[in-house]
Amino acid sequence: MFIEEFDKWSAFKGLDNELKNELVSMNNEAKKDAFYKTLEFGTGGMRGIIGVGINRMNKYTIRKANYGFGKYLSLKYPEGCMRGVVIAHDNRHKSVEFAKESAGVLASFGIKSYIFESLRPTPELSFAVRHLNAIGGIVVTASHNPPKYNGYKIYDEDGCQLVPKYADIVIDHVNSVNDVFSIEYVEYDKAVEKGLIEIIGKEIDEIYLNAVDTVQLNQDLDKKVKIVFTPLHGTSAVVGLESLQRNGYNVIPVIEQMVPDPDFGTVASPNPENKEAFEYAIKYGKEHNADILIATDPDADRLGVAVKHNNEYILLTGNQTGAIMVDYILRKRKEQGTLPLKGKVYNTVVTSEFGAVIAKHYGMEVESTLTGFKFIGEKAKEIEDSEYEFMFGYEESYGYVVKDFVRDKDSIQALLLISEIANLGILKNKTLYDYLLSLYERFGYYKEDLVNIALEGASGEEKIKQIISSFRENKPLKIGTLGVVTVEDYLVSKRYMLNKEEDILLPKSNVLKFVLEDGSWFVLRPSGTEPKLKIYIGVLDKSLDLSINKNKIIKDSVLKIINNI
Repeated sequence: MFIEEFDKWSAFKGLDNELKNELVSMNNEAKKDAFYKTLEFGTGGMRGIIGVGINRMNKYTIRKANYGFGKYLSLKYPEGCMRGVVIAHDNRHKSVEFAKESAGVLASFGIKSYIFESLRPTPELSFAVRHLNAIGGIVVTASHNPPKYNGYKIYDEDGCQLVPKYADIVIDHVNSVNDVFSIEYVEYDKAVEKGLIEIIGKEIDEIYLNAVDTVQLNQDLDKKVKIVFTPLHGTSAVVGLESLQRNGYNVIPVIEQMVPDPDFGTVASPNPENKEAFEYAIKYGKEHNADILIATDPDADRLGVAVKHNNEYILLTGNQTGAIMVDYILRKRKEQGTLPLKGKVYNTVVTSEFGAVIAKHYGMEVESTLTGFKFIGEKAKEIEDSEYEFMFGYEESYGYVVKDFVRDKDSIQALLLISEIANLGILKNKTLYDYLLSLYERFGYYKEDLVNIALEGASGEEKIKQIISSFRENKPLKIGTLGVVTVEDYLVSKRYMLNKEEDILLPKSNVLKFVLEDGSWFVLRPSGTEPKLKIYIGVLDKSLDLSINKNKIIKDSVLKIINNI
């Protein structure tokens, strides 16, 4: 396949010079990786290395994706095309070009686009879709991936990423394209002249920030907490900073990282899940004696928090931050007498039980979805006009949504709420880490881990499939000294227990979860956006040291099995 596709691209006389130069310089290995398959939609949309080929992000693959989305929208909303699609982009290479290409292809279907004047956070895009009564949304972003990547995410009229049953229709339309070079599109300037492109900006920022302000539960207190903030060169530089400053917080921005640098020149990994992302923030924290450090990823949907405790900065995990937020929201609303009789907290099948136990303590129901925030957004829509109130949604990978006026993870909501919680602690001479320890003492010592095994290219993809298939076909009976009591196979939608099996009522996904006899668990899942196999581990024990030790035993045992495959 890859030779045939390579030849097609080589023969196309209109190929732009940058892609043409890359094409002629490729060796056989590079050709195979660029042409052996088409980019696919995963949990976070379409994402890949920028460059020439069908397995790369370039203007032709972007046009193809937009043809599929445009076709889907034109059939679903035959009378609604002028309601429009909202388009936002991040700070990456080619993001502006890809956003304009998207609008050009949609214009060929007669679909209007609202394009943000400059880079904007992904959650603001989700908000703007509903605010403008649009029929969909697009974000050009590769989130926290390295600089060589870019990506494309699509949203429905509720500002939620398309779930599989709808994304599959788009993909069918995408796959119907036989010639990417013949896709119709309208030149940008012409689309503007025809009224098919409208520029939006600060007016949406203000309305969005007003909504974000409502996540606060105790905003009138003196602001004593000192915050270092970094957008890691990304899209929250303006909106995130303003959200904190307009509410009276003392914020020290990391100046070097307030610049929208597509090469992320000051940071090894623009991912707030990694401590390396906090290198500059920690330096600022020490210089200014800051209480907390806040980092958002480049498209500003994820949030990382580091807390000063005993004169060192401790990076909280997504599970820990989520548990703190769950407890604070529910406890504070109970004190204020506004806790509903029926409320829902949403997490995912790889999220710690820590926050779920806390939510149930306050009488809330907890529902777990597959990984991917679109599934939480879908659940929020389901209860929109029901007796249930949406209380909180989060996943272990540093994504949170406090209020569902955004149907995606929202670091701007999260940074404002976590600052409030930290501020209340400072007024009582307590840190966020003290808060976490108090939750451990009340609800148990939960400890989670995530192992990423990077396996790139065609051979890496095949190896990931081989590993998961081996665990599926040869299910381990023991991990360390602990017996396996339940296996959840999300590909066949079955839960296997010792003497029975049950159906799993979630969409199919190539994910395996193993539950051990003491309640510990681990999950194997291929990343939807990166060439990685992810191993999630969760345990509970009587102390933090015991939990850490148990976690390590499970991790070592699972890795030993993988190394022998």
